[in-house]
Amino acid sequence: MADATTTATDEVAIDFHTLFRIYKDGRIDRFAGTQILPPTTHPDTGVRSKDVVINPGTGLSARLFLPKITADHSAGKLPFLLFIHGGAFCIETPFSPNYHNHVAALAAEANVVALSLHYRRPPEHLLPAAYDDAWEALNWAIAHSEDGDGPEEWLKHHADFQRIFVAGDSAGANIANTVLVRVGSEGVRNGSRVLGMILFHPYFHNGEPNKLLDVIFPTSSGATDPRLNPAGADPNGLAKLGCESVLIFVAKKDWLKDRGWSYYEALRKSGWVGKVEIVESEDEDHVFHLLNPACEKAVDLMKKTVSFLKQV
Repeated sequence: MADATTTATDEVAIDFHTLFRIYKDGRIDRFAGTQILPPTTHPDTGVRSKDVVINPGTGLSARLFLPKITADHSAGKLPFLLFIHGGAFCIETPFSPNYHNHVAALAAEANVVALSLHYRRPPEHLLPAAYDDAWEALNWAIAHSEDGDGPEEWLKHHADFQRIFVAGDSAGANIANTVLVRVGSEGVRNGSRVLGMILFHPYFHNGEPNKLLDVIFPTSSGATDPRLNPAGADPNGLAKLGCESVLIFVAKKDWLKDRGWSYYEALRKSGWVGKVEIVESEDEDHVFHLLNPACEKAVDLMKKTVSFLKQV
C-alpha cells in the first residue's frame, strides 16, 4: 500500500505532457530543454561566451557571445544582437545545446556581439514577466553605449548600439515583436538605433482555444491581446514597429506557418515604413534549423540571416 504522504506529494495539479507538470505541493517538473552547456571558447571559430546577470533582484540573466577579436581594431565596434529563445515561453534556455550552438554560430558568421536572454519562464513566473525581461535586457545592454555607464566590458568595448538587431524563434519571436513595438512607442536611450528584427517560425495567437496560455498567461485576453496576436488584435499598432527592416522565416510543414504569413501581411498593410521580407523553407518543420543545423535548408537560412545582420 502506498504511503499516504507520498501519494499526496505526488498528486498532479496540471500536466502539459511535453512541457511541464505542476504538482499540488507546488513542485514543477520540466520535460524538455533542461540540458545545460557551460560557457566556452569555440575551438574553431574563437567565439567566446560568458554568463551575465542583468538584474540580481529578479534573477534575469543572459549568455553573452563575443566573436574572435583580432589585433586589428580598424573595423571598429560590431553590431549588437539581442536573441530571445523559444520553447512555448516555458522551456529551453540560452544554455541548452541547441540555443548555445545557434547563437554562437550567429556571432561567428555574422560577426556580431550577441546577448542570448534567459528570461523568467512560466509557470514559476507567469507572463507578461518574459516581455518585461526582454525590454529590461535591451535597455541594460544599451546602457553600455558610449554615453552610458553599463558594467559589462565586452559590451562597452565591442558592441555598436547604432546597429542593434533583435531576433527570436517561436515564442521568442513573439517576445521580440513586443519589444520592437515598445521601441517604436517609447524609443531607446542614448541615441541608439535598432536596424532590424528577425522572426524564426514565430508563434502568434490566432483565436483558437489555448489551454497552455490560460495557465501561463492568465491575465491575457487571448486573441485580443496585441502581445499575443498583433496582426489580429491591433494591426495598426504594427505601424509603430521600432526598427527599419524585418526578416521572417516560416517552414512549409510548420503548424505555425500561416500565422507567420498573417503577421507579414498585417505588417505590410499597417502603414509601417520599413522593409519586410518573408522566406518559406520547403519540406521543413518547426525550428528545423536548430535541430539539424547542417542540413541544406538550415545552411541557406543561416546565410540569409547573416546577410541581414550585415546589412549596414
